[in-house]
Amino acid sequence: MTDSPVRRIVANLAVADPSADAPFWTGLLGLETPFDLGWIVNHRGPGNTQVQLVARDATAPEDSRVSVEVADLDALARVHAGAVAAGLEIVHPLTDEEWGVRRFFVRTSQGVVVNVLAHR
Repeated sequence: MTDSPVRRIVANLAVADPSADAPFWTGLLGLETPFDLGWIVNHRGPGNTQVQLVARDATAPEDSRVSVEVADLDALARVHAGAVAAGLEIVHPLTDEEWGVRRFFVRTSQGVVVNVLAHR
């Protein structure tokens, strides 16, 4: 097995109102909310367990189903180059977002849109 640049994988759940379920995630399950941008809310538990509730991505043309954080910007560039070389559709180009990440969206061969990111 090769070394993977992946740090974490987070499910992105499509919801109408990302804040509406806060009593479930933070109250009942006891998760923390490390960030809330209005259109996306991240809830985190012990270790690296996380879930994100997304109403509609604020900067990308299409919503992603999962977010994959890689180790650093070099790893992100390698994954992006690999996706392009493989002929995969880049749904959202490499972009520096105002909340401190660089990311791109890629569609897998089965049609799943994946948000691949690294913190800047």
